Amino acid sequence: MHFIFSRLGKYKKEAVLAPVLKMVEALLDLLVPLVAADIINNGIASGDTGYIVSRTAIMIGLGAAGLAVSITAQYFAAKAAVFMAADMRREVFSHILSLDYARIDEAGAGTLLTRMTSDVNQVQNGVNMFLRLFMRSPFIVFGSVLFGFLVNPRCGLILLIAVPLLGAVVFGIMKVTRPHYKKVQENLDTVTLKTKESLEGVRVIRAFGREADEEEGFRASNAALAKSQRLAGSISAALNPLTIAIVNLILILILRDGQLQIAAGSLTQGGVIALTNYLSQILIEMVKLSNLIILITRAFACAGRVEDVMKLENKIAYGSSEIDAEKSGVPAVSFSNVSMRYEGGGDESLAGISFKAMKGQTVGVIGGTGSGKSTLISLIPRFYDADDGTIELFGNDIRSLTKETLNSHVAVVPQKAQLFSGTIRSNLMLGSENVSDEALMRAVRTAQAEEVVAKKAGGLDAIVEQGGRNFSGGQKQRLTIARALVKDPDILILDDSASALDMATDAALRKAIKDLPGDMTVFIVSQRTSAVMDADFIIVLEDGRAAGIGTHGQLLENCPLYKDIYDSQFGGEKEAEA
Repeated sequence: MHFIFSRLGKYKKEAVLAPVLKMVEALLDLLVPLVAADIINNGIASGDTGYIVSRTAIMIGLGAAGLAVSITAQYFAAKAAVFMAADMRREVFSHILSLDYARIDEAGAGTLLTRMTSDVNQVQNGVNMFLRLFMRSPFIVFGSVLFGFLVNPRCGLILLIAVPLLGAVVFGIMKVTRPHYKKVQENLDTVTLKTKESLEGVRVIRAFGREADEEEGFRASNAALAKSQRLAGSISAALNPLTIAIVNLILILILRDGQLQIAAGSLTQGGVIALTNYLSQILIEMVKLSNLIILITRAFACAGRVEDVMKLENKIAYGSSEIDAEKSGVPAVSFSNVSMRYEGGGDESLAGISFKAMKGQTVGVIGGTGSGKSTLISLIPRFYDADDGTIELFGNDIRSLTKETLNSHVAVVPQKAQLFSGTIRSNLMLGSENVSDEALMRAVRTAQAEEVVAKKAGGLDAIVEQGGRNFSGGQKQRLTIARALVKDPDILILDDSASALDMATDAALRKAIKDLPGDMTVFIVSQRTSAVMDADFIIVLEDGRAAGIGTHGQLLENCPLYKDIYDSQFGGEKEAEA
């Protein structure tokens, strides 16, 4: 609750005005039955047309005033809820971007997305309805009883009896149906996930001819959802007949007692009409109040889920030092007995890794799937922190460096090429500012992407659709490599980022990068020995450990694993040449 109201405090004026104006609207609604009773008792009974017209004008005025006040109140309630939710989304989004990879892995990208969108929307809806009804509905209920007593104490007592009876039915059914609606939501999540998974994997499904199986799986999930909805709906359906039965019972009591009192002269016909109107208002507001409680309960639950995200803490603390990349004689990257285990993981993903890469050197990293290649290079820009050992960049402990320093000196091209909606230019300049077209094209040529830019209408200003879906895999990889080169980094990490390129383009790319002026240190992670065989030295990983470190020729002689990988790709035909 504090999580919501602490953020609603920024909009105190709207949060106060909305319920206050709703109470004004409620008061105007409570006056209408009294005016109607007055018309019946004094206008219709005496046949005074002028009196009827004047009192009808008052009723219309009360209705118009109530409408104006209601619209204003709903505007303030919506404004407070919408802007609070917008602030919450920005806060959550900013917090997610600040988290280290381990925290994001722990939460899961899908969960973070759901909590920032669906859960925040539920909080917004709950706050909106809360501001509109949390004072109006109780005010109407107890106001109707009070005004009923003013009309006639005996009939007012009957209205007072109706409140706990209706409350017991409304809130009792709500309590019974709540777990069933929770089950409905769970089944809906299952159907949504099943649909999303099938749509994303539709090509694989069709390729393996599994359409019928997917349809059967969806049919089962959908049937479970329909069954839970029917059960919850069946219980909820009892609300109307039960409440109507109680209202009719109370109405009979009011009419019976009212008839006796009219005959005795202690109650008027208009008073009976007013009492029946107040009874209807009580019923309507009790149902509204029960729905409000359901919305608020759901909003608080969703707010708790959002708060859990905000409680995730970035465990990577950056230092205050900067890099002197011009310092001579020191390694660009140095690993000293580095070990690392993912949170919740079993065995170490890396164990006892040591090497030194000097400025201008090219380092190859190769190994089987799950051997720790991506883990190793993820430690250099501090996507994760090592558990043991020391990592240094240009003689500085990586933990002492600022985040800005790491970003400016290290560029990473990840395994999965990711482009963002916009243009080629905006994607290339993602990590850079004030870059000339000449510099952009120089990076594009080095990345072997000149043809990609030339073929697209608009060149550098060609449109990039969401996720780069209007580009092929190889085109996206070359553009992401160009994006990293635009930064002109001291350390370039290519994490299997040329897997979609043919051998000739891959070779041309590596040659172009090697021919760049300066002393850029390059890490090439690849499954292909052809991609790393020309490196100054190669790190061969197996189960997180270094099975061998050396040149291509040295590893062919001394590292059985590397030789097996090489032979599997070249059939051993070039072993003698090496």
